[in-house]
Amino acid sequence: MSYRIIEQRLARGEVVLLDGATGTELERRGAVMSDEAWCAPATLTHGHILRAIHDDYIAAGSDLITANTYGSSPYLLDHYGKLDDLAIIDRRAVEIAREAADAAGRDVAVAASFSVMRPAVKGTDLSMDVHWTPARARDICARKADGLAAAGADLIAMEMMRDIDHSLWATEAAVATGLPVFAGISAVRGKDGSLRAYERTEFSYAEVVKALTGLGVAACLVMHSAIEDTADAIAEIKSVWSGPVGAYPESGFFEMPSWRFVDIIPPADFATRADSWRGAGAQFLGGCCGTGPEHIRALAGMLGRRLG
Repeated sequence: MSYRIIEQRLARGEVVLLDGATGTELERRGAVMSDEAWCAPATLTHGHILRAIHDDYIAAGSDLITANTYGSSPYLLDHYGKLDDLAIIDRRAVEIAREAADAAGRDVAVAASFSVMRPAVKGTDLSMDVHWTPARARDICARKADGLAAAGADLIAMEMMRDIDHSLWATEAAVATGLPVFAGISAVRGKDGSLRAYERTEFSYAEVVKALTGLGVAACLVMHSAIEDTADAIAEIKSVWSGPVGAYPESGFFEMPSWRFVDIIPPADFATRADSWRGAGAQFLGGCCGTGPEHIRALAGMLGRRLG
């Protein structure tokens, strides 16, 4: 599927159904997570599981699947001296996703995930106090973006964007490839109740949205955010951005390198929430960490789609 087909669906006011989590679904199905690069090495060691995940999301109704390229963050691989593995992992991840999309029997697009995930404090999802110069950061981000484009992705999904430095530089690199780019921005509640950027709470959520959408992205989505915060985040996006909007929140808890599959929202409840986000103007719907094919199937049912 070319991005033009997605644009046509958006122009008709239709919803584009995303997939659910890839990294946590790999873990749920038995793939070993890495202390350094989370789910990224599983692309090379558990490719058969990864392919099955993509197939299951397509069967559940996804119009767009996401290659397992989130964990292969240029920051992680650079920090651990494995930047030369970046293109190898990303090329194979996009290839596996493309194989699944081509076998779907219908139009399915492939997005390549791009994160600014940095080394985490052991047992948490909080970043270590590790720094890169702007020049080095821009260099490794360009390397990531160019590799994703060369691998054959239909678009680049910037995921867990959270600031106006590293996220900005990464998004600039993605836009420079010429591929359509989604800005997936994560929100948390500040102590005063306002929406702030995930982990980088010195930035308001709207501030990050405004900065990244100003770079020429194709869509802006609230992602990997609490389900309870998603409606307000959509409203904040729409207050500063007039383009396509979407939502794919997370459910559960992360403790590097593993996900705690507790308090995962039931699929039917997830679909009910998503219907309200659709009513608020979201045209992209899906799930992030903790969600699975059963959640996407519930969304497809809510949208009235008939699955084979």
